[in-house]
Amino acid sequence: MPDAVRTAAVRAVLIMSLTLIQAMVAFLSTLTGSWLAFPMVLSSVASTVVATWSVLDVWVTRQVWNQRNGVVSVPSSSARQIRRERRRSRRAERAAERDSTGGAIGGRQNTGDFSRA
Repeated sequence: MPDAVRTAAVRAVLIMSLTLIQAMVAFLSTLTGSWLAFPMVLSSVASTVVATWSVLDVWVTRQVWNQRNGVVSVPSSSARQIRRERRRSRRAERAAERDSTGGAIGGRQNTGDFSRA
């Protein structure tokens, strides 16, 4: 995971955990009838909005990083298989071409004492 995305993800996890703690305090203070219940409920609503925003920030940061730096991917086994088959068919075509020309370069046979470099 790239550094920018990792930073956004850590920030989102911290904000979400604080929001959950705040929601739990709001719930428990509501059950006990404490004066702290109303301010905690209001701040929990605001924290929920901020937590949602931070999760969206992770997604947007990831998309931006992928656009700027490209997607780092590993070819799947099926892609390797297709490439391998294509490579084999090209080798077979070249071998057939060499056999039809008698192994000479460009269809020419011995041209004398010239170098074959």
